[in-house]
Amino acid sequence: MRALLLGGAGFIGLHLAARLLEAGHEVTVVDDFSRGRRDPTLTRLAGQVEIRSADLTDPASYAALEHRWDHVYMLAAVVGVRNVESDPARVIRVNTLALMHLLDWIAPGARLFFASTSEAYAGGVSAGVVPVPTPESVPLMIEDVGSPRHTYAISKMLGEAAVLHTARAKGFAAVVGRFHNVYGPRMGADHVIPELSLRAMRGEDPFDLYGADQSRAFCHVDDATDAVITLMDTPEAAGRIVHIGDDTEETNIGDLAKLVLRIAGISPAVRELPAPAGSVARRCPDLTLLRRLTGYEPRVRLEEGVRRTYAWYRESWTT
Repeated sequence: MRALLLGGAGFIGLHLAARLLEAGHEVTVVDDFSRGRRDPTLTRLAGQVEIRSADLTDPASYAALEHRWDHVYMLAAVVGVRNVESDPARVIRVNTLALMHLLDWIAPGARLFFASTSEAYAGGVSAGVVPVPTPESVPLMIEDVGSPRHTYAISKMLGEAAVLHTARAKGFAAVVGRFHNVYGPRMGADHVIPELSLRAMRGEDPFDLYGADQSRAFCHVDDATDAVITLMDTPEAAGRIVHIGDDTEETNIGDLAKLVLRIAGISPAVRELPAPAGSVARRCPDLTLLRRLTGYEPRVRLEEGVRRTYAWYRESWTT
């Protein structure tokens, strides 16, 4: 099987590329490398995958691609709270244009995975109209269309609709996967587990902790990529939105911080502070549909996953 990974040099993308290679597939990675570096993981895979540099917001980048891949994975997007809050217009422009040009390019008969997010329904959770754990059937809601923080969710809502409707109109199969708090090595420094890990390595004391009472169900990237690959191999998943995550170990941020500090071997004074504005108080997916379609069960326990992630950042991260 031949796989095209758009945004394939990003966090989930490169882990997915490695998993597809392990399964014996031919992999092509396309990315603009806006993360700013080609890290050791990408260097190691360079001899095994085809790597192309392209700006996916430019339709000419798609015109240069052949129609020879069996599976296409759309992972390219501007992500991260800092990016969203500092340049929300870029979030909307990049995330929308890259996808719409893809949908113009993709041919009938292809199979597409579109990476979406639990942020699509976070507004409904905050408003108290969406249950937690959350199934795919809930209504989507934006609390404040003028808030920079919500631009990422808006871009992904549009993406979900564009993918599902275009797939029906053009005659290709598409799966929308809503990722829920995926974590692991090489995900940057702007997400909670890497951020806590890096601050613990620096020995911060006091150790500021924002939103200690908020809860999340974290999913290790190995489990997330397994779910993606299995969904793409499941014909019944076509035309569906499917939640991807780990619902077995929901934890609050306070307990997560205790785990990271214990792994780091330090005991600073913890100073609890209010959660960032707009941050949803609780997030946990209902994985009934994913389990029914694929038999999926997460395998990486939270403590083991955090230990692996901490070890990678301790050994490999450079600022």
